[in-house]
Amino acid sequence: MIVRRSLLALGAVALVAGCASTPAPSTITDTASRTPQLSTLTKLIADAGLADTLRGTGPFTVFAPSDEAFKAVPAKTMQELASNKELLKSVLSFHVVPGKVMAADVKIGNVKTVQGANLALGKAGTFVTVEDAMVQQADVQATNGVVHVIDRVLMPPKR
Repeated sequence: MIVRRSLLALGAVALVAGCASTPAPSTITDTASRTPQLSTLTKLIADAGLADTLRGTGPFTVFAPSDEAFKAVPAKTMQELASNKELLKSVLSFHVVPGKVMAADVKIGNVKTVQGANLALGKAGTFVTVEDAMVQQADVQATNGVVHVIDRVLMPPKR
């Protein structure tokens, strides 16, 4: 009887510990902040004042440039983005599409971004491209959409 109770207690502890280690579903903003390769994007989302928007109901599809993608942007451009909040907001919004588009559902052609310009999507087998960027990690689920990590920072067309 004592052994049985001990085993039940151990089973309960293991079950609770297992649940505690499973991350709770989170919004796009929170998902990005928990993804190490998106630390630059997370900071810029906050700087642009878009964190609350990307915590909203959505759904949104975010083509999220990795930290490596931001390292490839010229320093002068990054300084300009840091000093011009509206430009930063425009560039980041160019990476966001209304609706939830999983990699398997990508259709070749243009989609309208939250920023207002068109974004060219492409697909070859399981490879997805966005403009001249390649999706490196697809279908990172969030409660209000999906994130696809890409290897380049996309610049909206000049108006």
